[in-house]
Parts: sequence; structure tokens; C-alpha cells
Amino acid sequence: MAEIVKMPKLGFDMAEGTLIKWVVQEGEKVEKGSVLAEIETDKATVEVESNYEGVVARHLVEAGAIVPVNSPIAIIAAPGEDVKKASESPEAQAITLPETEPASEEKAAETAPAPAPAAEAETSEDARLPEGVRASPIARRMASDARVNLSQVAGSGPSGRIVKKDIMAYLQAPALAKAAASAPARGEPAPQLAEKAVKPLTPLAPLPTLSGAETPADEIVPLNRLRLAIGRRMVEAKQQAPHFYITHEYDVDALMALRQQANSMLQEDEKISVNDFIVKGVALALRQFPNLNASKNDDQVIRHGAVNIGVAVAVEGGLLTVVCRDADHKPLRQIAVEVRTLASRAREGKVRPEDIEGSTFSISNLGMFDVENFSAIINPPEAAILAVGSARQVPVVKHESLTIGWRMKATISVDHRVSDGAEAARFMQALADYLEEPLKLLL
Repeated sequence: MAEIVKMPKLGFDMAEGTLIKWVVQEGEKVEKGSVLAEIETDKATVEVESNYEGVVARHLVEAGAIVPVNSPIAIIAAPGEDVKKASESPEAQAITLPETEPASEEKAAETAPAPAPAAEAETSEDARLPEGVRASPIARRMASDARVNLSQVAGSGPSGRIVKKDIMAYLQAPALAKAAASAPARGEPAPQLAEKAVKPLTPLAPLPTLSGAETPADEIVPLNRLRLAIGRRMVEAKQQAPHFYITHEYDVDALMALRQQANSMLQEDEKISVNDFIVKGVALALRQFPNLNASKNDDQVIRHGAVNIGVAVAVEGGLLTVVCRDADHKPLRQIAVEVRTLASRAREGKVRPEDIEGSTFSISNLGMFDVENFSAIINPPEAAILAVGSARQVPVVKHESLTIGWRMKATISVDHRVSDGAEAARFMQALADYLEEPLKLLL
């Protein structure tokens, strides 16, 4: 029997989504649980899995279409099954069928008319690029493989969008190709960094004198969908949730020593970060304080049975929260691998619905940017969020003597409608029991 696939609801506040790409084409087989399409929400590009097995008999919407939640997008049937009846049903006709097959990804990018900039909703691929840079998915992948900085490539597509032929032309220039090939990949250290660090510094060149005519013009940059969604949710959180904040400084000498010892026994892709210790510690502490592992819903507080820790991940054009589910039941090693995998998918724009939905408490860690401490805005409808600064060596007093110790500050933001200062302070003390005696996280 033919089955109608609908636009899934991938978030409690999602009203519509943009079908970015069909992964399975008409006439191709699809397995239950395999990726059927890529859909862009306000948060990210999500890989949507098929709930049915069979053949994709018909696409009911074209790539690039904005589709309301629960509207039909495709028909999956058995091989050779007649889907005329299913396609003519009122349910399938809720979306007008496309008259022609969509053009290929690259051809569509090069031939589509340029929309008005103010009304244009950026694609998720463009939203992850530097400001002012737009590129097709194929061009973006080619640039990543060849280590090309897209801001140095001139685009010939609509509105200056970079397409496949622009990357090919860039790489064919000998000097540029050599520079692109020798550039370090994202995340790799710059070559000979240590050697350059010890060389004498050279004097700075004189600053050029700029005339008024050479002053850069003002630039108007439309906000991408992710940034608009973040702004809308954060305004809602600040206006509706009365925040209060409590900061605690943790002695992480033992944690840093245990981490170093544990990582000496692990493979590179399994190494445990300081944040992984925090995720585990927070999850266990929340078991003692279920009122903080909660959501506000009208005049009710929902205390969640599962402890699902949301971890904020910086992506191009905004911020995503990936979810480590049942973190209180998982060993540190599993948390480390899972969070690393989730964060990698988020940065690549390939998250799945379950990757970003269902968190009950969030952590935002800026320690890698040498931030001492900060306060975060609660991620609605959650009741609290923990903002974590960097672990740093500072002068401390131990046993009436001045010495060097590892210290780390964290600030919890709490919805005052759900909890009070005393409860939040006790939670921060409970967290100290785990972070300052980290062997408890392994038992």
C-alpha cells in the first residue's frame, strides 16, 4: 500500500521547513531508517529518515520549496504499485504537484533568477559561510576538499553566488592552486608554527593614510534563518523568564590530573575533554535536583525523567545545541565520543532530528576561548543553563601557603518561576562534589 510522507515537525516551535535536497530520487529504492531528504529548519539542515520501505514513487514538492509541517512531500510504494489513487487523494493534493522535474543542484544554482536580497531566505549552506559569501553545496564541498578560502573566490552565479565552475577556475590558476594546496585544513595547526614563534619579531610596516573617499562603505547584511531564530528565542527567553545567576569557582586540580591520565590510555578520537567531565557531573547532580531538570509549561513545571544534556556548539552563522541523551547513565568515554560526533555533524550541517531536540538542561562552554566567566540565556522551555569558563592555573592558597592551582568558574542561569537561589546554590555545590572529586564520575 502506498504511503504518504509528510513534512516532519522537528521542534516544538517549527511551523514550516525548506526541502533543501532529495537524497533518494523518484524510482529509487529506500530502506526504512535511511536518509530520504535534507530539510532546513530555523535551526539547521536536518537529514530526515524514511519511516517506510519501498520505492519513492513520486516527489510531491520540488527541492527548494517551503512546506508547512505535516504537509505531504512524497509517496513511497511497493515496486510496480500504481500510485495514481494515492496521488489524487485530498491528503496528497494538499501540496500542488510539480509539473517538471527539478533541475540538477548545480544547474539550478546557476540559472535560477536572483531573488530580492531583502526577502531572500538564505540556504543552510550559505548560512554557514562567512558574511557576504554565498556558495552552492557542490562548490562548498569542492572548496573544502581543495582547502580553498571561499572569501577569495569570485562568484558568477545569481547574486554573486559561487558555483562549481568558479572553484575550477580558481584552482586552475597556478599560483592560487599552489597556495590553496599548501594551506592548512580547518582544525590543523599552521606549519612551522613553533619555529616562527621563536624568531625575532619584525617591525610593523607604517599604516597607510586613508582619505575619506577610501573609507569602506556601510554594508547591509541580511540575517540568516538560524540567526533570526536565535534572536526570536532569546528575546522570548529574556522577556518571559526572570533570570537569576549564581557563579561558583571549582578546584579542578584532580580533574585535570585524572583527565591527563585517562587520555594517555585512549585513542585520539576517544580522548575526554574537560567539557565531557562537566556533562557527566551535571547529569548526576541533576538527579539530586529534578526541579532544575525541568521545563516551564504555562502554569505547570514538567520534571523530566530522562536527563538529556544539551551542549551548545558554535556553527557558521549561529549556535546549535546538540543533545547527549541519558547522560547520567553513560560512561565518560561514551559521552566523549557521542558529543564529538554530534558536534561534528552540527558543524557540517548534517544533524538529525534527534541530535538537536529533547534537551532538558543545557551547557554553554566558552573555555576554549580563554573566557574566565560569563552568563548564558536560558534555552526555552528549559528551566536552567550552565555557562562554563576556562580551566586556568592561578595563584591559590592551600594549607596557608601560596601555590599554583587549576581553577574553573561556572555560572548557572535559572528561571525564577521554577526555582530559587538556595536550590541553585545547592546544585552548584553538588556539582563541586563531582568535579573536585572526579573519581566519582567513573564509579
